[in-house]
Amino acid sequence: MALLELKDIQKSYYLGKEEFKVLKGISLKFNHGEFVSLLGESGGGKSTLMNIIGGLDSNYQGDVFLNGKSLKHDTDKQLDEYRRKTIGFIFQNFNLIGHMTILGNVQVALEMSDLSHAEQVKRATQLLERVGLGEHIHKHPNQLSGGQKQRVAIARALASDPDIIIADEPTGALDAQNTDEILKLLDEIASEGKLVLTVTHSDKVAAYGTRVVHMANGQIDSDKKLRDSYDKEPSNGMKLHPLRMIDTFKMAFQQMSYNLKRNLLIIFGGAIGIFSVIFMLGLGNGIKGYINHQIYSQINPNSVQVTKGKNGSGTDTSAMLKSNVTDKDISKLKDVKNVKQVEKGAMAVSPQLTYNGKTTQGQILQTYNSTILSNTIKQGTKPTALNTVLLPKSVAQKIKSNYKSLVGKNIKLSFAFLGNNGQQSLMTKSVKVSGIYDSASPIISVSYDTLKGIYKDNKQTLKTNFVTADIKGGVANVNPTQDKIKALKSSNGKKDFQITGAGSIVSTLNTYISLAVNVLAAIAGISLLVSAIMIIVVLYISVAERTKEIGILRALGVTKGNVRGLFFSEALLLGLFSSISATIVAYLIQWGINSAASGAIDYSIIQITPGNAIFGIVIAVIINLLAALLPAGRAAKLDPIESLSAE
Repeated sequence: MALLELKDIQKSYYLGKEEFKVLKGISLKFNHGEFVSLLGESGGGKSTLMNIIGGLDSNYQGDVFLNGKSLKHDTDKQLDEYRRKTIGFIFQNFNLIGHMTILGNVQVALEMSDLSHAEQVKRATQLLERVGLGEHIHKHPNQLSGGQKQRVAIARALASDPDIIIADEPTGALDAQNTDEILKLLDEIASEGKLVLTVTHSDKVAAYGTRVVHMANGQIDSDKKLRDSYDKEPSNGMKLHPLRMIDTFKMAFQQMSYNLKRNLLIIFGGAIGIFSVIFMLGLGNGIKGYINHQIYSQINPNSVQVTKGKNGSGTDTSAMLKSNVTDKDISKLKDVKNVKQVEKGAMAVSPQLTYNGKTTQGQILQTYNSTILSNTIKQGTKPTALNTVLLPKSVAQKIKSNYKSLVGKNIKLSFAFLGNNGQQSLMTKSVKVSGIYDSASPIISVSYDTLKGIYKDNKQTLKTNFVTADIKGGVANVNPTQDKIKALKSSNGKKDFQITGAGSIVSTLNTYISLAVNVLAAIAGISLLVSAIMIIVVLYISVAERTKEIGILRALGVTKGNVRGLFFSEALLLGLFSSISATIVAYLIQWGINSAASGAIDYSIIQITPGNAIFGIVIAVIINLLAALLPAGRAAKLDPIESLSAE
């Protein structure tokens, strides 16, 4: 059985509807150890026939058999495997990959084998030494002469130990000395039992072979044996497979390193957008944190006020005055996870304080609760004793310039209330100033029992307008617990529990800040769209620049999926490098700004979290991969034959 058999191969090209026959029924047989020269003038169909034999062209009539098995109906993947395992190409114009060293050019075929990296390097080095280039393995193709480049091509063709070597005009660009040396190498390869098929139009070259097949006008007009073929079977080839993902990454990294300056500019452009987004998110975190810090330095963040009624933001005092939190409601609140205790509260509006004939208007009278931090009481104590009052510093200063002396003094407290009969009346009570707390808030505080006693003295019933819920654990438990409280149904069967006071204000502020920061981050993110367009353009340019490289890789047996993965790998690396560099710069600028601002506000105004950094990196990678879809798809669809002929 012949190693390779061609049966009635016919091939036509079409210009419009006009047919041009290139191959007109070629039938040939080839065996191991033959050095066959396919001789003929240019345009006779020699290269077309070699493309069919090499598995680069499957659009023909007739059949090709390898060891008796037809290749006619093989899929693209099967033809890739055929080229990878069976065929080694040597091209007239060498077709070396410029951004790789000559060692890398030979090794690229071995990356599809089961050899370890060290074994790949060893075999590639041995092959280059065999062709006389052992001292040049770290040079790039542009540093070699024509004869040396062709030797690299021969070493690459032998790397995967194929059964068939196809040499298309291997000496066409060489001088006489190099021609002799290359032909001797090819004859030596045939002597090892491989089938060497050489396309040539030179009688001198053809004379080196064991057999000459002459073609003219797409037909075989002579098949002449010059000498006996080498009677030797080649050894079993190595195990080969498509490129693995790690190999495509390495190839992409090599290409990026070769065009380092251009890729650094691309990375810089992409990093600007990612930096803007990460920095804006960090700024938002810092602003929210600073506001919360300032507020929580005066109130207890783990104590929240709860009222009933749909009063919008939870700070509408007129609606809160109408609220009545029942004992059943309080029981439900106590059952909420992380709620430690619930304290009753009530309030009144527009209280008046009179001392030594001077009357001062306050804004709110409210029962004392755990939202007020003990460390904010700078003079005196809490108003826990009956008929005592705690004044905010802002109100105490209006009563007396030496406000600290008010502690222990009696003062008249008056406020309006809505009686049981629906009529508005005035309540008045002499109370003692228990203390003054350091707050710009206008809230005057008395104990719940004190306020209840004032109502009782006026034969009125005090309603519980709100309650204070103490939340266990850290501040991180506050928002989730608030959400659970707002989701509760009150005794009337409606979801009308609301968070009031500072907790509501902080939550609203945080919402507005988050909205503003997200809008700014989205505006900054427009630059990501620009970088995506830039990546698309760059990769399209890269496809155009590397068309021949793609053709070479396909000839070596690299699959369409591998080619697609190569450009996705490049896009992924660009995304990773740009986002990581943007993150590093963002953290450095954060450190600089926070260091400069520490003296003024004693707070880190920029707070980039690991989540922000990860978000930036993930977004950059996703955008780059999406940008690579079209260029990578185009690269994978390139025709190997057309790619190899690209300039």
